[in-house]
Amino acid sequence: MGSFCLLRSRCLPRQVGLPLVMHRQYSLDISAQLLRTQGYVNGQWINAPSTFPVLDPATGEQIAKVADCGPAEAKLAVDAAYKAFYFWKQHTAKGKPMKESLGEIAYAAGFLEWFSEEARRVYGDVVPSAAKDRKILLLKQPVGVASIITPWNFPSAMITRKAGAALAAGCTVVVKPAEDTPLSALALAELASQAGIPAGVFNVVPCSREKTPSVGTVLCTDPLVGKVSFTGSTATGKILLKHAADTVKRVSMELGGHAPFIVFDSADVDKAVAGAMNSKFRNSGQTCVCSNRFLVQSRIHDRFIEKLGKAMDAELRLGHGSDPNTTQGPLINVRASEKVEHQVMDAVSRGAKVLRGGKRLDGSFHQPTLLADVTTDMLCTREETFGPLLPVIRFSTEAEALAIANASHVGLAGYFFSQDVSQIWRVAENLEVGMVGVNEGLLSTPEASFGGVKQSGLGREGSKYGIEEYLDVKYMCFGGLTP
Repeated sequence: MGSFCLLRSRCLPRQVGLPLVMHRQYSLDISAQLLRTQGYVNGQWINAPSTFPVLDPATGEQIAKVADCGPAEAKLAVDAAYKAFYFWKQHTAKGKPMKESLGEIAYAAGFLEWFSEEARRVYGDVVPSAAKDRKILLLKQPVGVASIITPWNFPSAMITRKAGAALAAGCTVVVKPAEDTPLSALALAELASQAGIPAGVFNVVPCSREKTPSVGTVLCTDPLVGKVSFTGSTATGKILLKHAADTVKRVSMELGGHAPFIVFDSADVDKAVAGAMNSKFRNSGQTCVCSNRFLVQSRIHDRFIEKLGKAMDAELRLGHGSDPNTTQGPLINVRASEKVEHQVMDAVSRGAKVLRGGKRLDGSFHQPTLLADVTTDMLCTREETFGPLLPVIRFSTEAEALAIANASHVGLAGYFFSQDVSQIWRVAENLEVGMVGVNEGLLSTPEASFGGVKQSGLGREGSKYGIEEYLDVKYMCFGGLTP
C-alpha cells in the first residue's frame, strides 16, 4: 500500500522561557487508501467543478487539493441520505463495530463504541392508563436525515461524537467538515465504506470557505433534513438556527466557550498548576473547553504564578506537529495567531505584565504566553482566545470570583481547585456552565454529557443523553381492549 509523505525543514526562533526548536525533517505518512480528496455521496466518490487547497498550518504549504462541493452536491447528499434512511432505520441495534477500522484514533473511536452500545438501550415506556380498556405506549424513533457541521480542532472526534449517536439512533447523515481539515472526514468515509456501512447512510460534502454559506444553507433548510448538529462559533450557530427555524428542525448547537479556571486559597497548588497546564495548553489552546480566564485567590497568587511559569519552561516545546518532541504546534491559520497577538497587545496596553512568551512568530505560530496583573476590562477576559494565552486575574473572595466567572454570555465549561468540601458544592452549583471540573483540568469522555448553557448552545452530546438528540418520542394509545 502506498503512502503520502510530507518532508519539512524549519527553524523557529528562540522564545522567552522556551528552548530553541530546530526542525530538520518531518514525515506525515498517510495510507494512500485513506487519503481521499473527493466528496463522498451515496457510497460513491464524486468530483466537483473545482477544488480548494488544504494547507499545513506550520508551513503554509499545500497538502492536497479537495473537491469543492457546492449546493448541488449538498442536495445530492441530502437526497441520498433521505432515501437510505428508510432502510437504515429498520436495522437492529446489534451490528459490526467500527472501532477496529479507526485504529489509533482512540478518542474518536470511543464515541462509536459508546453509541453502538447505547443503541441497544433506546428504551420506550409503557405508561399506566387511567382507563382499563387502553394501553399507553411511548415509542422512540429516529428523526431522519441529520446534517452534521463540524470544526477543525478535532476533525475526527467531532464527527464521530455526532455521527455515532445519529447512526446508532437509526438516522442517516450528511457531514460538512471544516475547510481546514476535510481529509479526516473523507478518511472516515473510506473507513465507513470498508466497515460495510450501506450507500447513502454516511455522506461527506467538503467545501471551501467561499462555498460554506451556500452549502450550509442547503443542509439547514432542505425539507428532507430532520436534524442539524453544529459545533463552532456562537455567531455562526445563530445564523444556522435562523435557517433551521423556517422548517422547524431539531437542532443541537455546541457553540463558543469562555471557561473560567479558579484557584482558591485552599487548593493544592501543584495540582492546580498541573490542571492549568492541561486545561490551557491542550491542542495549543484551541478547544472550546480550554480555560480562558484564570482567577487566583490573593494568598496563593504569587506562588501559583511562579510555579506555573516554571512548568511552562519545563514542559512546553514549540514546533511542527510531526516532531514527536513538540507539545505546542501552530495555530490553525495566520488569522488565529493574529487574534492572540491582538489580545496580548491590548492587555499590555492596559497594564498587564508578560511573564512568559508574548510574541507572535512566523506563520501561524505564537509563543505560549503568561500574563499577570490582568483586569476584567482587557479583551482576553471578554472574548474567547482559542490560542496559548494564559491571563491571570487576582481575586479576594469567593463571591468576587463567581461574579467574574459568571459575567459572560456563554457558559460551556468551568474549572476550579479547592480542598474545602463546602466550597466545592457551593461553587459547582453556582458556576453558570454546562460542565464543571473540580480539581481536574480535563473533562471530555464519551460516557459524560457535553454541552453548555446560555449562548454556548442547545442539547447534549456524548453520554446516554447524546442519542436522545436524534430521537423523536411517539405516543401510541392502544384502545378497545377487553378489561
